[in-house]
Amino acid sequence: MDTHVLEGGFADAAIDAAHAFRTVMDVMARPGRIAPLTGATPPAPLSQAAGTVLLTLCDADTPVWIGPSIDTASVRDWITFHTGAPITAPRRAQFAFGTWAELPLQDFPTGTPEYPDRSATLVVELPELSPEGATLRGPGIKDSARLNLPDPAAFQANARMFPLGLDFIFTSGDRIAALPRSTRVG
Repeated sequence: MDTHVLEGGFADAAIDAAHAFRTVMDVMARPGRIAPLTGATPPAPLSQAAGTVLLTLCDADTPVWIGPSIDTASVRDWITFHTGAPITAPRRAQFAFGTWAELPLQDFPTGTPEYPDRSATLVVELPELSPEGATLRGPGIKDSARLNLPDPAAFQANARMFPLGLDFIFTSGDRIAALPRSTRVG
């Protein structure tokens, strides 16, 4: 095992995870808000924000799918060492990490009428996050917000499935934003 996989975790796991969890919940509650998120230093090509989300929300009981662009031996070993999360196929994933182009949206679970919470959260690596582009409306947004989304039509279709659907976290470097399935995209 490469000794670098032992590095890059939280310096103070309890405090760093609590701060990261608060930030993730804050951006989920306020769609379109962009916030800094640090704490982990995962191996490239996984971003700092995506690695921090992974350490905060995933554990040995959380099946994870990773996209081809980040599916390296060092990333797999890092995930295994720091979280124990099993790497799985899209249909079984509770979390997925990758670029927009490589995420097979139709293959991830969207919940069931009885259990809408049994859906996946997709952590999408973007080149940048900016408060421009698609208009967002819904819970957690006073009037409207804006966020550069890779494919607004896909998010519109996802919102029409509510209460089923996917939730999205966007990462870029050390920044994060989110789009829950309840958000309407215009």
